[in-house]
Amino acid sequence: MAFGDNKLGVHALCWVGGWSETEARRAIEGTARVGYDLIEIPTLDPDTIDVGMTKRLLEEYKLAGTLSLGLSPDMDISGSDPEAAKRGEAELMKVVAIARDLGASHITGILYSGFTKYNQPATQKGLEQSVTILRRVCEAALPSNITLGMEVVNRYETNILNTAAQGVAFCEMVGVPNAKVHLDCYHMNIEEADAEQAIIQTGDRLGYFHTGDSHRGYLGSGSIDFIPIFRGLARIGYAGPITFESFSSEVVDAKLSNILGIWRNLWTDGEDLVRHAKAFTEAQITSAAATLRLSSHQPKGVLQNG
Repeated sequence: MAFGDNKLGVHALCWVGGWSETEARRAIEGTARVGYDLIEIPTLDPDTIDVGMTKRLLEEYKLAGTLSLGLSPDMDISGSDPEAAKRGEAELMKVVAIARDLGASHITGILYSGFTKYNQPATQKGLEQSVTILRRVCEAALPSNITLGMEVVNRYETNILNTAAQGVAFCEMVGVPNAKVHLDCYHMNIEEADAEQAIIQTGDRLGYFHTGDSHRGYLGSGSIDFIPIFRGLARIGYAGPITFESFSSEVVDAKLSNILGIWRNLWTDGEDLVRHAKAFTEAQITSAAATLRLSSHQPKGVLQNG
């Protein structure tokens, strides 16, 4: 695969707030009907995921699945509480088993710390503990061809990975080939000085990508400049999933929405939202690929922009 052949996905919370059979069918059927390749299923509480039912629906609608989560503070594998670290490792292993049984290709999110606002910097001991635990988790996932995407998020959601460079360094410390960086436009807009360069410098360590605008609403209606972002993806030949993520109080998972501070309606029609996101993303991919082709055919000595 090459850039432009990427599987396009959508987060389940664009459709539903829970994962009952009725909700799962609505989200999976809608995602397939709009024409996406995969659905990202949140697993903040893995015990609520009916694996058999979910697998049947994915197969029925010929849709791929990925899983995402953020560890709760009482499962923080980067903290000083050894019992919390044990619970966190057990939780991650539980999600690996779900992904294996579903045939999911990726587990992504805040896998390396608590999903919370920290009041102090990370410690070296905590960082090393997180790396050690994730090395075991990655090794457990490797035989099932599951990629673990370490999502780089803003300073209000973790104190471990806030920049792409930190994500790359962390994955290199883990040292297992399925440990990859997960970048997200929304978080990069807060933390990166140059999103395009951050993507280029991540290079083949990039394993999963989230699109989302600055306010988590319709793509293109916020303040993010997507042109250099997709240009960066094209330049590294990124061939992995590109998944749209958006949240609104119209579709509420209380646990996640309260952590993220989703206090208002950014949209009310999930289907219109995800149809627009797919068309927007496809246009950006086409434009970035064309830009790359044109730049590669520029005669030597001709000045190029970017």
